[in-house]
Amino acid sequence: MKIIQSVGNHSDLNESRLRSLIDEILARPLFAHLATASESGVRESPVWFLWESEALWIIGNCKTDTFPSRIERESRCAVGIVDFNLSTGLVQHVGFRGEAAVHPHDAVKEKRLLSRYLGNEQEQWDTRFVQVLGDTDFVLIRFVPETAVVRDQSYVVNENTRA
Repeated sequence: MKIIQSVGNHSDLNESRLRSLIDEILARPLFAHLATASESGVRESPVWFLWESEALWIIGNCKTDTFPSRIERESRCAVGIVDFNLSTGLVQHVGFRGEAAVHPHDAVKEKRLLSRYLGNEQEQWDTRFVQVLGDTDFVLIRFVPETAVVRDQSYVVNENTRA
């Protein structure tokens, strides 16, 4: 994965620190926004993800979600992930461009992904998430970034302007 370094994009940080910042952001249970191509133009899907071995894993349903079939037709896509907190001034962003592929149902990997958002106690999960683990209509999307942009645009919160 090539990290795009340009003016205003942490040009003062070395590649090792930029990679660490990417890992720090992606370790958080945030929403990713997956952008894929369709015959009618670009489509965006908010998704949960798992970052492992420099790839994003995303759960999709091959019968009820449209993004798996769009990826099968056109593998090039983009992903954006933002962590924003108005009260603290945190603004961090990772943007990826790369290729994705549809992989078969894998309950073990899906459980790791869902545990990031729902906790490790599966018996505490809403039943619709537990059902994912046994339903082979759920597939995994493996997105491999070719390029990445990472930004920390956090700011100091002025006590007089806090919401």
